[in-house]
Amino acid sequence: MTSAVILPLWFFVVVAVLAAWAAYDKLLMPALRWFLAGRTNVVLEEVSTRLRISVRPFQRTRRQILIHRLLGDPKVQAAVEQYAAQNKVPLPVVLATVERYAREIVPAFNAYLYFRIGNWIGRKVSQGLYRVRLGFVDTEALKAVPENATVVFVMNHRSNMDYILAGYLAADQAALSYAVGEWARIWPLAALIRSMGAYFVRRNSKDELYRRVLERYIAMATQAGVPQAVFPEGGLTRDGLMREPRLGVVDYMLRGFWLDGARDLVFVPLGLNYDRVLEDRTLLLSADPNARKPGRFWAAWNTLGFAANNLRLMLNSAWRRFGYACVNFGAPVSMREYCALRGLDFQKLSGDERKRAISDLGSHLMAAVGRIVPVVPVPLIATVFLENNKQISELELKSGVEQLIERLEAAGAHVYIPRKDLDYAVTVGLRMLTLRRLVEEKDGLYAVRPVELPLIRYYANSISHLLK
Repeated sequence: MTSAVILPLWFFVVVAVLAAWAAYDKLLMPALRWFLAGRTNVVLEEVSTRLRISVRPFQRTRRQILIHRLLGDPKVQAAVEQYAAQNKVPLPVVLATVERYAREIVPAFNAYLYFRIGNWIGRKVSQGLYRVRLGFVDTEALKAVPENATVVFVMNHRSNMDYILAGYLAADQAALSYAVGEWARIWPLAALIRSMGAYFVRRNSKDELYRRVLERYIAMATQAGVPQAVFPEGGLTRDGLMREPRLGVVDYMLRGFWLDGARDLVFVPLGLNYDRVLEDRTLLLSADPNARKPGRFWAAWNTLGFAANNLRLMLNSAWRRFGYACVNFGAPVSMREYCALRGLDFQKLSGDERKRAISDLGSHLMAAVGRIVPVVPVPLIATVFLENNKQISELELKSGVEQLIERLEAAGAHVYIPRKDLDYAVTVGLRMLTLRRLVEEKDGLYAVRPVELPLIRYYANSISHLLK
């Protein structure tokens, strides 16, 4: 009874792995779900008193139920039957594919993770990296939005920080549901993002079956009043300019909106801008077809180097935050009012007529977003350097910035001046550019380093549309 049992090493490793997986699946995960379930109810009771837009029943529904509801949707079923008939594929095989798509798309919103952990991380990261400021807010117009409306925040897309920053600043308004690209579908990030209420989207997918499943999920969420956030540009700007809208997700949202339905669909323009975009050099490199692109190893190595350098600066008490990050909220666009003014009913439109109507709406929304993109110090100074194209003194720079602000404000732009002190704004913006060695000083005169001209133009482009 006490004799030793000798096992091959490979067999022991297999048994150990299976035991660890069983402990994870049968003990750890059920315990974690039980722990979060009790705290989730407490959090929901607490946030229901302060949120402008309440957490909808759809968001609180178990993920498996939402998946089954999506699979049983009549339009999804029709698409399955059509695909099976056209491609001569057995119906069970197509249904299995659709279920895989549904599991990929449908989120698993958890109020405790969103409001306790996610918001805490968002606040710490945002405030740790930037001086975060809430600029212009059309308060009266936002107050007029009905409480039961489906609210969609429509944003420009400059950085992956947009997700964190917008979620943090909208934390007292709603629990936002984002459409997130395939870049985030890695373990364990994917599970965390799903728990934040986000759903994954395959950009540029040509799979008609997948697109129909995605369309029906977004339409269901819109009809249920889930507050969402969308980047109509479809991806990050590569050159700093606002991109042409890609409106697939907006189109899907409109399929869940009826003029005589219980809810209005309201788009809220949201503009973001930064003194420093963390990915700026990577984005410029990706926009240059002739540039040599680093592989994944070197990209990861550069990221680690960037983090290590900033950690070194922190330890030496020489680190500074990356300037200002500012967010503006514009006047909401009610689809009931929009459609009434134009005599439209998107439920009755199809084909080219629908495409034109969606395109017009996209242009209208992007113009509204563009008008409220904040003007922060670095883009101001970058624009002055580009317009002068010579060495200038600090006094000339301040004069140029002052004249530029007058032009921007005359055009209706929202300029954020830190501390309402123009001298301070020029000082912090110029300091950011000199610390990054984008601008150099010699004998009291400042000039853009020729090799950094594309990066200076990148920041100036973020506000160039406001001057047209």
